[in-house]
Amino acid sequence: MPFLCPGFGTGFVAFRGMKKSTTQFVIEELEELLRKGNAHVPFEDAVEGVSPAMIGTVPEGLPYSLWQLVEHIRITQWDILEFCRNPKYASPAWPEGYWPSTVAPAHPGDLPRSVERIVADREEFTGLLRAAGEGIYAPFAHGHGQSLFREALLIADHTSYHTGEIIVVRRLLGDWK
Repeated sequence: MPFLCPGFGTGFVAFRGMKKSTTQFVIEELEELLRKGNAHVPFEDAVEGVSPAMIGTVPEGLPYSLWQLVEHIRITQWDILEFCRNPKYASPAWPEGYWPSTVAPAHPGDLPRSVERIVADREEFTGLLRAAGEGIYAPFAHGHGQSLFREALLIADHTSYHTGEIIVVRRLLGDWK
């Protein structure tokens, strides 16, 4: 567990005997949050071992299939990543541009490819955090107050919300551990 150095106002924290900047500590905590979630099942664990027969099934009373939830996470995270690295990027129309149009993937390999893309884009985003250093708090010139810090929290919040839904859908379909 981290503890603050007596001179916290200096912008440094001690963590396991190692002194680092407060921002470096925050970036490492954000990376941990994005990868593992800490308080919930990580995304990769939630989608591991999904029965192919269940990917396009919408449980009674719910609006989405597993495929739609996974693709929505991919599309939204990609949108946030592109916004952060490309000032000329234009987001898709809401809400239709953020959800797949079909309840099931077109090809059997589409779900694993979507999961791989989510992981790869997440790693690209954490690379932006590391590269920005102290700049993670600076608002983007092309935004409306958004910063890398805010967008990291948005990705973590959004992904964890839908990861919970993925687990509920899998439980309802009898496809969860």
